[in-house]
Amino acid sequence: MTERNHGGWRRLSARMLLVHPVQELLRAWPVLVGLVVAGSAGGQGSWWSLGATAAVIIGGLLRWFTTSYRVTAEQVQVRKGLLRRQVLTVPRDRIRTVDVTAHALHRALGLAKVEVGTGRTDRKNDGVRLDALHAGEADRLRAELLHRAAASATGPAERPRETLLARMRPGWVRYGPFTLTGFVTVGVIAGVVWRSLNEAHVDPRRIQVLSALLDRFGRTSPAVDVLVVTVALLVVVVAASTFGYVLAFHGFRLTRGDAGTLHVTRGLITTRAITIEERRLRGVEFSEPLLLRSVGGARCIAITTGLRVGRGAERGGSLLLPPAPRAEALRVAGAVLRDDAPFTRTLTGHGPRAARRRFSRAVGVALLVVGVAVVSWALGVVPAWTWQAALVLVPLAALVAADRARALGHAVVNGALVGRRGSLVRRRSVLSCEGIIGWNLRRSFFQRRSGLATLVATTAAGRQRVEVQDVPLEEALRVAEEALPGLLTPFLER
Repeated sequence: MTERNHGGWRRLSARMLLVHPVQELLRAWPVLVGLVVAGSAGGQGSWWSLGATAAVIIGGLLRWFTTSYRVTAEQVQVRKGLLRRQVLTVPRDRIRTVDVTAHALHRALGLAKVEVGTGRTDRKNDGVRLDALHAGEADRLRAELLHRAAASATGPAERPRETLLARMRPGWVRYGPFTLTGFVTVGVIAGVVWRSLNEAHVDPRRIQVLSALLDRFGRTSPAVDVLVVTVALLVVVVAASTFGYVLAFHGFRLTRGDAGTLHVTRGLITTRAITIEERRLRGVEFSEPLLLRSVGGARCIAITTGLRVGRGAERGGSLLLPPAPRAEALRVAGAVLRDDAPFTRTLTGHGPRAARRRFSRAVGVALLVVGVAVVSWALGVVPAWTWQAALVLVPLAALVAADRARALGHAVVNGALVGRRGSLVRRRSVLSCEGIIGWNLRRSFFQRRSGLATLVATTAAGRQRVEVQDVPLEEALRVAEEALPGLLTPFLER
């Protein structure tokens, strides 16, 4: 982008005329299938489908004719819409992130999608989106908006130098099966197939392959059938998880730029580049999901302003390291914050009262389920094996409670609040005290009886809070005073 281009309205790449109709058709396929089925009843199925397809394609083409943008010294503006005209404006001094994404069709045409975020993580329509720009133009725009590097009239600004912090290793693929992506992928595919069959009024039992499998299962014992289905499902889930891991994190690189930015690139078919300003970074979360922890793996997530919450770390763009060896995750977390101490320091435990609360909640719920099952069996509603099987929940709940009690810990290390909690997903959150904008002190009825409290450090970054759960009240006040002296003093009773 050159200086003489500033201020003038420009259109997106003309190649998007090939992209948007395809995207709109993919989004509208359930409606198109429904129109075909509905029209077939009256003998007009082909006309309905052709008309709907033409309308979708025309709508995709109109997006190019009605969308334009410009970048000035103060603002980024996008003008779009035909019947409802909109002008979206983002002040350049409010820009926090620039997310560059290119799926397979984009890459084939040399295009990329640019999303400019302002850090208002509670808004779905935060910032502006430019879909699609030439890949080179998208890269120059990202560098200019985030690095504040104005280009000269003779050429683009010099690219900042970058220091490599982490890159994908082939051996990390072994952690793919220990994520939940496989279950989600299989569930989504099963739902799409089932919906398609329903829309087309196809009986699955009339499909020859499925019919043969059902007949074969009918000639074997139920135990064998359950075992075969379980093994087959595990194989499919493992394959889907591994494949999804490769697709999402192929070519992963985490670098630090001289301009004070962290840059993440990843993806095989769909590539993605996320840039985070370090001055907006408030901390790092060291995350260990149960399955990943069982094989010595972990991942790192940025606690930063400017990235959307509620979408997950991978979709929201806050992932700093994919599932990888635990030692590597610790190294990267320390490198990002330029301090290893918050991730290696021994934390202060929360004591026996917090442990008893963990056991009473987990085991109490399990015993309640067993009691309901016993009463239902006594009333003849369910068979006897129901409450017998429910007994397994009691020792499982005790194991989870012990793990959750062992995970509890906190500390204030080198100007950062550290809080650890969780069992199914164990999180060690390190939040800079400078990023804390307030405290919440929560005490339920049962916490008050135990002399415990949950100290919540509120922030404008990440999940917008870091919790120190079930800590003794006096310790919660001490931690708050050490992290931000004097902030809670006016609210304390003498």
